Amino acid sequence: MVSIISVAKAAGVSNKTVSRVINGEPYVTEETRERVEKAIRDLGYIPNMAARLIRSSRSNTFGIITDYVSTTPYSVDIVRGIQDWANANGKTILMANTGGSSKREAEIWKMFQSHRIDGVLYVTMYRRTVDPQAGDVRIPTVMINCRPQTHELLPSIEPDDYQGAQDLTRYLLGRGHRKIGYIRLNPILLGAQLRLDAFRKTAAEFGLAESDLSIRLGMEGPVGAEKNYVFAVATEMLQQKDRPTAIMSGNDEMTIQIYIAAMALGLRIPEDVSIVGFDDFRTVSLALKPELTTAALPYYDLGLEGAELLNSVVTGNKVPSSRVMPCKLVERTSVRSV
Repeated sequence: MVSIISVAKAAGVSNKTVSRVINGEPYVTEETRERVEKAIRDLGYIPNMAARLIRSSRSNTFGIITDYVSTTPYSVDIVRGIQDWANANGKTILMANTGGSSKREAEIWKMFQSHRIDGVLYVTMYRRTVDPQAGDVRIPTVMINCRPQTHELLPSIEPDDYQGAQDLTRYLLGRGHRKIGYIRLNPILLGAQLRLDAFRKTAAEFGLAESDLSIRLGMEGPVGAEKNYVFAVATEMLQQKDRPTAIMSGNDEMTIQIYIAAMALGLRIPEDVSIVGFDDFRTVSLALKPELTTAALPYYDLGLEGAELLNSVVTGNKVPSSRVMPCKLVERTSVRSV
């Protein structure tokens, strides 16, 4: 096995200098650093991370605890954002998926503690209020796409669901729609309620009465095992004598069933009914024809900024207790002017 002594001999420097280069410490000239890095590459030297951990109070590693994120195509961008930040800042990422099991989560917290993880990014697939099952484990933590419910206030970074839904509603109203349907996302999710509140309030600000709005529940139940009513309520909504000229959906996946319901009734999109979604899950929003107007969840940026926020927490900097990131309106061809 190649040792640090071998690297120092090949580079013509001391063992301490090699150690400084490996640990990214200052007081090493650029010419010396390049020489040491070349020796490391040529010899195939691999630093002993366990030994470095013993010498330092930090592991230079962030842990990620997720529920279903790592197995879900449209929210895995959060992890990609975290990983890109880590790569750019010399951090190692250790990720564990709970599958929604509180027992498994408690085990992960203990495992992270035993590995002396510097900090934890606690990530959920759907935005909701939730308490990490950390038990007596105390590790600096930032919550991404969620917020703490009862115990200690942990910093969080979340999408601005209210702003996204507000912009979508204004967009429909700006295109002349005054009879609008809304099919709700699962009420258990924090984002679902914020989106509905923004829809109702914005419509009222434009002078619409409750009778101008058709609001139906599309999904309910435990996350991952919801009951789905979207096709049935969309069909009922579109069969009304004075049917909505536009339907706003809780998310992009739900719009698939709304499109199918409209086509089954012989209605054209957007000529007979305009439709908007939420998330910008591109497997759906770009595959649907006409392509779907929606609000984009900033998943990648949540991961990138969340990792930076955690780094500030770990280094002792003061950080805001919560932060929201805007959801950009993405205009495509599923809406017409009335």
